[in-house]
Amino acid sequence: QVQLVESGGGLVQAGGSLRLSCAASGRIFTINAMGWYRQAPGKQRELVAVITGNGRITSADSVKDRFSISRDNAKNTVYLQMYSLKPEDTGVYYCNVAGEMIYWGKGTLVTVSS
Repeated sequence: QVQLVESGGGLVQAGGSLRLSCAASGRIFTINAMGWYRQAPGKQRELVAVITGNGRITSADSVKDRFSISRDNAKNTVYLQMYSLKPEDTGVYYCNVAGEMIYWGKGTLVTVSS
């Protein structure tokens, strides 16, 4: 089995920062892309940012200048550093790992107050 353990969500005021982490463990032998998606109340899940094994990054236009994704391959961990948070960034953030299969974390809630 493969587990994705997310951490770092919480409540923050607009303009603040948070750092999300997601560690993959278990029977996962190949990791290609690692990334983050989010789902706001009443909306569909959307891509936030993804990073491939060779470091290529794709980010949503809404977060390009404010969020930074990185990964530590030795730890099978992906990070999302979020700056200048806005109320519209509120939602459940899900870790996504593409290995032999596609794996999803359970999500961590980010709430940005105005």
